[in-house]
Amino acid sequence: MSNNEIVQKLWNLCDVLRDDGINYSDYVTELVLLLFIKMEFENTEAGILQKHKLPEGCRWSDLTKLSGLNLLNHYRQMLLDLSKSDDHLIAAIYADAQTRLREPRHLEQLIKSLDSIDWFSAKRDGLGDLYEGLLEKNASETKSGAGQYFTPRSLIDSIIRCIKPQVGELIQDPAAGTAGFLIAADAYIKGQTDDLYNLTEKQQSFQRNQAFVGMELVPGTRRLALMNCLLHGMEGDDEGVVHLGNTLGQPGTHLPKADVILTNPPFGTAKGGEASVTRDDFSYKTSNKQLVFLQHIYRSLKPGGRAAVVLPDNVLFEAGVGNDIRRDLMHKCNLHTILRLPTGIFYAQGVKTNVLFFSKGTPENPQQDENCTKHVWVYDLRSNMPSFGKRTPFGDQHLQPFETCFHAENRESPPYPPFTKGGDEGANESAIPPIENDQNSVHRFEKGHDSIPPFEKGGLGGIMQNETESRWRCFSRDWIRAQKGDSLDIAWLKDQDSVDAANLPEPDVLAAEAMSELTEALRELNGLMQTLGAGDEAKLQRQLLVDALALQEVQ
Repeated sequence: MSNNEIVQKLWNLCDVLRDDGINYSDYVTELVLLLFIKMEFENTEAGILQKHKLPEGCRWSDLTKLSGLNLLNHYRQMLLDLSKSDDHLIAAIYADAQTRLREPRHLEQLIKSLDSIDWFSAKRDGLGDLYEGLLEKNASETKSGAGQYFTPRSLIDSIIRCIKPQVGELIQDPAAGTAGFLIAADAYIKGQTDDLYNLTEKQQSFQRNQAFVGMELVPGTRRLALMNCLLHGMEGDDEGVVHLGNTLGQPGTHLPKADVILTNPPFGTAKGGEASVTRDDFSYKTSNKQLVFLQHIYRSLKPGGRAAVVLPDNVLFEAGVGNDIRRDLMHKCNLHTILRLPTGIFYAQGVKTNVLFFSKGTPENPQQDENCTKHVWVYDLRSNMPSFGKRTPFGDQHLQPFETCFHAENRESPPYPPFTKGGDEGANESAIPPIENDQNSVHRFEKGHDSIPPFEKGGLGGIMQNETESRWRCFSRDWIRAQKGDSLDIAWLKDQDSVDAANLPEPDVLAAEAMSELTEALRELNGLMQTLGAGDEAKLQRQLLVDALALQEVQ
């Protein structure tokens, strides 16, 4: 039985939980409280763990010998006892944990189902990977906000291959979620060191207990992260690998300076606005969480440290304080690469995101703290890409051309200026002519511009295809300042699906389409609130809408 098949079998157990009145938003948390006890038993039986981490009375065998109300009561007491464990990690994992199961028969059914799984196959592929597969399933299947904690595995792995974390480096994720970035970095290092066996005892201890640190604001998500790390052999310090706290508040000031920072900060605006950002070490005040996280990241890097951060488009073009923060970033760091990601790869289908790659200082002088960015390479993986989702999954094959460009040897000497002849003088917005996307002339520029191919003869060692070349361009810091006003929202490919402004429908047609989409969205939100048990709040919001439109609600 493959890990995917086991994950699907575990996911099917959610039907049992639903029969006990548990919402889908609580499926995974409820399941993993029990699943972790089972996995700890399997690891001990297989000799992976030298001894039980869980105390007597709180082990899998203590559950399998009971039934009925005795079983349910014992399980409730077990969760309470585990929250008071002498093992700081176990206590953190089960802090405030309680089951919402009310029917003993449902608990018995879950236990029997977990016992029937092919754990030999699961252990062969790694229990940590099995657990992470369940988290990914939750992010992709549920309509809740679970997806905000899960960055697509293919994207994480690609970023890791670009950053190449090394033994002895301190790696941080200030918005850890379920610790996907940290676990992938650990897996990469283990792959380079024969599962750490090539290291000295001191190096091994550092990798297990000090190399990785993260912070997560939501207690339930941090619980999932701690389990995830522990199942992958990452213990961390006394608080575990992932600490509980608000990175944008005082707890964030205690995160150590890092050699590598990998993260996908949560989307949206900080609750409470600027007042919720309580740190006084940020130069620029804003309620935009991503901009605040960005300040934390480039300020938290050691000289020469590297970072890769997933950010929405607004961070690239927001004016005012957004401009100030981007300038500060390019001043203190070498922002060398931007990857424009396609839409549809995150749970919020319409969100447009990017990955910013930068390092503190310059390659020549890591201690440099001014004018560090000279050129920015941009890879457009968004224009003329399919609509990704369940039917068209986003995978490693879509990122491989970018990785080839990222690791190209001639990046330090950009092969062409990104503007017309004459350099910056007289350059304007049209100096980046959009590339037509027909197969016969992928580099043909719009009429009136010089046909400057984006690569010199031979391209990147002769291995690049035209389609890849057209997506990969370099822009000087001077040009970004002069022509974009320090906006990093840079695009040049003409999207085949883009709407021609000259052929737009009539305004009343566009308005009707927008109203229809809004109505459907409101209907779905109403259904979601009903499912989550917030019917009264939903009714209130409907009435406010009715009053605003001067309508009479149909009962």
